Amino acid sequence: MSLAFVRAAVAVLLLVFAAGFTPHLARAAEPILVEPDVKALDLTHAVEYRRDAGNSIQVSTAPGPDGVVRRIEVRAKGIDPNPSWVVFSLSNQSDLQLDRLIVAPHFHLVGSRVMWPDLGASRIAAITPSSGFAPERQTSQDSDVFLVTLDPGTVVTFVVELRTRDLPQIGLWEPNAYKDSVNAYTLYRGIVLGISGLLALFLTILFVVKGSMMFPATAALAWAVLAYLCIDFGFWNKVFAVGSGTDQLYRAGSEVMIAVTMVIFLYAYLNLNRWHVRYSHVMLITLLALTGLFALALYDPSITAGIARMVLAALGGIGFVLIVALALRGYDRAIMLVPTWLVFLAWLAGTGLAVSGRLVSDLAQPALAGGLVLVVLLLGFTVMQHAFAGGAITQGQVDDSERKALALTGSGDMIWDWDVLADQIVTSAEAEESLGLKRGRLEGPARDWLDYLHPQDRERFKATLDAVVETRKGRLSQTFRMRAQDGHYQWFRLRARPILGSDGEVIRCVGTLLDITDMKLAQERLLSDAIHDNLTSLPNRELYLDRLASDLARAKVDNQRRPAVFLIDLDRFRQVNETLGLSVGDTILLTLARRLGRLVKPLDTLSRLEGDRFGIVLVSEQASDRLAAFADTVKRAVRAPIVVGEKEVFLTASIGIAVPDTDDKEARTLVQDAEIALAFAKKLGGDRIETFRPALRIMSADLTALEQDLRGAINKGELTVLYQPVIRADDRSVSGFEALLRWNHPRKGSIPPAEFMPIAVRSGLVAQLGLFLLDRAARQLADWRDHLPFGDTLTMSVNLSNRQIFRHELLNEVKAILSRTGLPRDVLHIEFSEGLLMESPEFSLQMLVKLKELGAGFAVDEFGMGFSSLSYLQRLPPGTLKVDQNVLRSSGRHRQALLRTIASLAHDLELELVVEGVDRAVDLEEVAGLGADYLEGYLFGSPMSADEVRKLMEKAKKAVAKVAPVAIPDAPLRVPERVPGASAAPVGVGEAASGPPAA
Repeated sequence: MSLAFVRAAVAVLLLVFAAGFTPHLARAAEPILVEPDVKALDLTHAVEYRRDAGNSIQVSTAPGPDGVVRRIEVRAKGIDPNPSWVVFSLSNQSDLQLDRLIVAPHFHLVGSRVMWPDLGASRIAAITPSSGFAPERQTSQDSDVFLVTLDPGTVVTFVVELRTRDLPQIGLWEPNAYKDSVNAYTLYRGIVLGISGLLALFLTILFVVKGSMMFPATAALAWAVLAYLCIDFGFWNKVFAVGSGTDQLYRAGSEVMIAVTMVIFLYAYLNLNRWHVRYSHVMLITLLALTGLFALALYDPSITAGIARMVLAALGGIGFVLIVALALRGYDRAIMLVPTWLVFLAWLAGTGLAVSGRLVSDLAQPALAGGLVLVVLLLGFTVMQHAFAGGAITQGQVDDSERKALALTGSGDMIWDWDVLADQIVTSAEAEESLGLKRGRLEGPARDWLDYLHPQDRERFKATLDAVVETRKGRLSQTFRMRAQDGHYQWFRLRARPILGSDGEVIRCVGTLLDITDMKLAQERLLSDAIHDNLTSLPNRELYLDRLASDLARAKVDNQRRPAVFLIDLDRFRQVNETLGLSVGDTILLTLARRLGRLVKPLDTLSRLEGDRFGIVLVSEQASDRLAAFADTVKRAVRAPIVVGEKEVFLTASIGIAVPDTDDKEARTLVQDAEIALAFAKKLGGDRIETFRPALRIMSADLTALEQDLRGAINKGELTVLYQPVIRADDRSVSGFEALLRWNHPRKGSIPPAEFMPIAVRSGLVAQLGLFLLDRAARQLADWRDHLPFGDTLTMSVNLSNRQIFRHELLNEVKAILSRTGLPRDVLHIEFSEGLLMESPEFSLQMLVKLKELGAGFAVDEFGMGFSSLSYLQRLPPGTLKVDQNVLRSSGRHRQALLRTIASLAHDLELELVVEGVDRAVDLEEVAGLGADYLEGYLFGSPMSADEVRKLMEKAKKAVAKVAPVAIPDAPLRVPERVPGASAAPVGVGEAASGPPAA
């Protein structure tokens, strides 16, 4: 056995013994070959970590040229009692002495992580070699740099004491190559910093010049990016005396500032406050939260930077969705921002890959820094493009004359200038274009210009011009008609003022000319809708009474022209609607209107008063026999068959006639007499003609007494309000209630609305009853929302009559009620009939818009029971459509198709759909697949008092075990006991009564 073999065996035993009994003794690291012509080596993944070794470590060196493994012990030189250690070995097999630099950057973006990122620090406290001189630390602001010397043919093991737990990057550089690399990056960083600084300065100057909010927001983002780059490039440490590796606070603050300024830029550029106030609330909350991160950065910069990175990533996604949504709506700012935001999303993706360690490259960090400057540059170009395209350029400072010129341009008015001394009128080209005239036709002397005015307006306009010139004061304010090229006249409004010369005389008149033809037509249409029936174009009840009053006034002068009142009411017309459909019913009404129109003469008046009731003021006939003959002619005209499609419809009518017996007879009194005669004809079975006589008034004495009792019912507390549940169709939970009025008469007991509501309409009490119901329901809803379980989810619907809707005081009353009760928006719903919308569509639409502005919702009730116009339905603001229960009850073979069509129409018009009359289980099955939003009917509950509603909600609270919203149990919703007077179906003000279905 040779001596060399013995020595080797002893060495192996010693190594095994050391490995078994020395806890911190490490094996020799594999040496890394250092070649003279290799300029740089990445040692990041070649080093071995020794954590939790304490303040000293024992390391077995890599075998030297003689194959001997030595053991060294290194003690910590830093202040950390338990530092992390890194061990690696370098081998120089050449015959040259090699000088190399060990470089560990303080901050390395690659692998720095999204949450709790590594924000940089001094990495190496000391390096101990196994042989030779200790490495010399070189001066550097952004890295730990040590100079080591490797002798020829040596293997040196280095033990590195770390100041941090990890070492993101460590490399071995040839000194000159490292110097060249530093110089190259310094040049690149200088170019990037220069571009970023110039961009921030330029945007700041642009803000001073233009004064638009988007410019300071963009400038703030540019300054935040510049601050971040100064910290990342180490420029911050050179300007401010910041210790090496201690800039974590500034780096975290700069990342937070980028997120803050990006949020501000998106809000300011897209002008989000114009779309919805909630955008402003979200932006304010976000800014407050991000501002709070600055305080958190003082405590833990790493957590702060992680949150800022997550916010920036979320902002990229949310901003993209918002930009695309606004771009699809045609918003030009959002459209111009789409390309830049796509670049920003690409930059976010690259940054995410880098910080997560998936993109490993030395070029990643400088490339992403340059990409961030590119994003800011593109944002600046986008802002400039919008500014010079006319978006913000006009927001600069203008003088008073320019402001007036801009205001005139924005108003759309045309210029009108009359040079009095030269008698020359000049107008804008728009006036001639509007009239279809050639350019210059309206320019010239006043006498030629006046030839285009309507003959009835010429003298009045000329007199006004002469008065202004003579009095040398005042203003021109005239509306007149001008003839267009096609012969039609258009309305214009002129507003001008005289300008005096030095001698006090008028030298010219200057003002504006505005085409108001559309406004005049709208006024005429509003006037026509207010006094005419929309279906038949006949005069409505108000115009009928007005003409009757005029005829009565003329009869006082000419006793030979006494008017007679005819009221024609169709018998069993409701059944025609239910069996043949509403469209057939409307066709029948149009046919009868034409037939009756052929019977009357120019002096007479034919009117559609309501529903299937027509009225005639007959002046052309005076003799009693002629009146009877005319009534018989009307009766035969109604009884003539009406052909609808392939069917013949036969109708009869009851006719009530009233003739004034005194000269002081009023129009309403005469109509009431005719109504008494008509009611008597109806009581005798219909298809009769009855003339009013005083004996019939005795029969109406009870109705008069009932009217007097109704006048005092409110003050005496005889009127009560019941509440019909409204159910959500999706989960069968209580959405709200419909307020229903009931009258508990002290002698006659409960009187259904079908009896007292017509009395209220005739006597004019319907407005007072409606206000009582509206106020009581609103107060009750406010109390429920404050005290009932799940009360904050409830709504309240109140049905008002047509006459109350037409009152201008309704807006002030609703405003006062909402102010007193403090109800939020869209929880108090005003219901009106479909017939109201068609009776006066323009006025109705204006009332609905104003009610929505006040905070009240609305619902179109009895839909499907009248004549509808899709052109007006599509102009409705967001609200509710209520399908009348008679549509559900109809027995036509197209009933399901009609229901599906109504449901589809409601959803397409963005109206919520309520189906009324769901009184049986079969009704619920009928509407199950329609997509209705809400259901209402006796299947879910009868009208109930406020106390019973409270008990119901308390019971529902227990049933659902405190889970909102209030869910309906498996059994249909029922009140504990039937409320007195609730035997009829829900009837509000202006509704018709109908009982529940038979069992």
